[in-house]
Order: sequence, then C-alpha cells, then structure tokens
Amino acid sequence: MKRIASLFGFIILVFTALQSEAQVTDNIFRVLTDANSARVVALGGMPLAIHDGDLQTAVFNPSAISPEMNNQMTLSYVGDFHIGTNYATAQYSHTFEKLGSFAASVLYYNHGKMQYVSENGTVEGGTFTPSNYALVLGWGRELTDKWSIGANLKYVGCQYEIGRAGALGVDVAATYWSYTNWAFTLAGRNIGRQLFAVEMYNEDKWLPFSLDFMASKKLAHLPLTIYLGYHDIQRWKMTFDDPLDLAGHYDPITDSIIQPSKAAQFFTNLGCHLVIGGELELGKNLVLRASYNYDTHNKMDVPAKRTLVGFSAGFGVKIKAFQIDYALSRYNIASASHYLTLRVDLNKFK
Repeated sequence: MKRIASLFGFIILVFTALQSEAQVTDNIFRVLTDANSARVVALGGMPLAIHDGDLQTAVFNPSAISPEMNNQMTLSYVGDFHIGTNYATAQYSHTFEKLGSFAASVLYYNHGKMQYVSENGTVEGGTFTPSNYALVLGWGRELTDKWSIGANLKYVGCQYEIGRAGALGVDVAATYWSYTNWAFTLAGRNIGRQLFAVEMYNEDKWLPFSLDFMASKKLAHLPLTIYLGYHDIQRWKMTFDDPLDLAGHYDPITDSIIQPSKAAQFFTNLGCHLVIGGELELGKNLVLRASYNYDTHNKMDVPAKRTLVGFSAGFGVKIKAFQIDYALSRYNIASASHYLTLRVDLNKFK
C-alpha cells in the first residue's frame, strides 16, 4: 500500500510541474540541457527508457538509478562541443539498503580563453575563461519488479569574467518496464529557478523546464532495441520565424513572408518533438547506436545544403570491468562533437 501511495504522490508531483512557469528552453544554464555522456547522445539526447544499470543515464533519467549501479564510476569528455568549448562529467553511485540508490555527478563546461575587447572591437589585452558547472545528487528506488522512480537535486552555476549566477532545480522521473521487453519513461526535468545573479543579465529566471516521454522496445528475434521519444510535452510550437529567411519564403511582390500551410506547420512541429534511435548488440561486448533528432536539424541546418545535422551515432565496447562508449553528433554545419565515456565497475576489482 505504501508503494502505491508513493507512486501516486510521485505522479501528482510530475503533473504539478506542468503548472510551473518554467516553460523556457534557452538561458544561461545551458549545462542542464546538453547531454553529458556518449550513450545518451548516440540515442538522441533524451531520458532513456532503460533499466540496465548504466550509470551514465542517471543525470537525464534518475528513475534509472538502481542497485545494479552500486560502486560504479563514469568519466565523460566532450571534445569540440562548440568551437573552443570542452565539456566533462564525473559520476559515482552507491546503494544503501534502507535508503535506496544514489548517484552523484559533477558536470563542467570550459569555454576556452576569451580576450577583452572594447565595444568598438579594439583588443584591450588580457584573457578570461568563462565556465558553467552543475552538481547533481540523484536518488532512485524500485517500487515493484516493474516500476521505479527517481529524483535529482541539482545546483547549477556559471562564471563569465566578473559575472556569476546560481540556480537550484530538481528532476523527477518514473520508469515502467514489462516482461515483453517494453519500457516507458516520463521525466520532468529542470524544475526550479535562478537564486542569484551578480553583474550578469538573465531574462529567463526559470530553469529550462521540459517534460519528456520515451518508449523502448527490445525485439524478440533480433538483438535490436528501438527508442522513440517525445520531448517538451509542455509546449506545442517548436518552430520559429527565421529573420534571415534562408528557406526563401519572402515574396518581393507582396513584400511579405509566405507562411507554410497549416498542415505543413503541424507536421513540422510534430517532427520537432520526436526523436528516434536504435541500439544493435553484436555479441555480448559490442553495441552499435544511432539516432535522429529532427528538432536539431530544423533549427541548425541550412536549406540550400544537404547535411547530417541532427544525426548521432556511436558504439560501446565492454572489456571486463570497463565499458568504453563513443558517440559522434552533428549539431551544426560547421563541426561535429565527439563524446567519450569510460564506465568502471569497481566491484570487479575486489
């Protein structure tokens, strides 16, 4: 009875989050929205509907935190995330018999050295290094043999020269998995707001809240798991008006922008919510991954040029107590980001 009460209380908390004013998607706390590990990136950058004891999934889906993660450690590094920006994550998990399973994570952005430049473009000499960081403490618990819940408490900060800001937020998530290899995850992420800002202007006081849903299905006669996600449930419109008009919608005769049909707008917005991916196991120690995020493609692609913006791919290799995951993701036409994650099961060294 207590488990059922806990589950209903948790569901109420998730849907209460929908009433929050935290409906923004972009602000200075970018570290909260970017995927932090190779497996998550390779499968679309969403809370994964899995329950296989992989610690690197805990930051995006705290309901995946389980006793199977006990005494695991992961280190992740992202090279060339954006030009001059590097991104690193360290995680550790431990399970307590009565309290449940916990996962601690540290996420850190380094944006490289920047020069002091005056308003008219004159280089004044000297450099500074902007940075973002987040400290995350996650908790997960299995209510039954099919249900698990979890939550993250996070503090996030940023430092831009003399400007700095801090915020506090939480994630809540629930995962259901069946005996027929289906799994479903509902996650409310980044519920919270900015605590302070010194010498820094931030119009969005709320954290970039999102409510995400993902389903996965492991096929019975093929070593393939298919993932389908729907992100940002709390808002419908995902498109925007491009001031540069790269798609050529401007009509010089009427001096106006030709709007797409309602059907085109509907399917574009629907596509921007969806993420699809797959994970193919080649034996016990090698897995291949790939995904496509149309929202990234729609925002960052150039209409006049065919690119792979929005696509991600990678692989994972197990070597005794170690697992190495790699992912390549293209967020823009200029460059691709490389993700590398090392997971270590410390129990196997005893």
